[in-house]
Amino acid sequence: MRVTIDRERCEGHGVCEAVAPALFQLDDQGDLVMLLEDHDIPAEQHDPAVQSVLTCPVAALRMEN
Repeated sequence: MRVTIDRERCEGHGVCEAVAPALFQLDDQGDLVMLLEDHDIPAEQHDPAVQSVLTCPVAALRMEN
């Protein structure tokens, strides 16, 4: 499983970072950084990843299998 970011939609609210801090971080400019970009998400982070996708206020995150 992977999560992708639609950078045009992302507004930097930081909800994903709050839900899944091991996966997401806002940089100093407020841009979202995917800490495991181009990597499969470890099994122990699947639940936080799913929650981050579901709680993004602008639907900027998507799940990929």
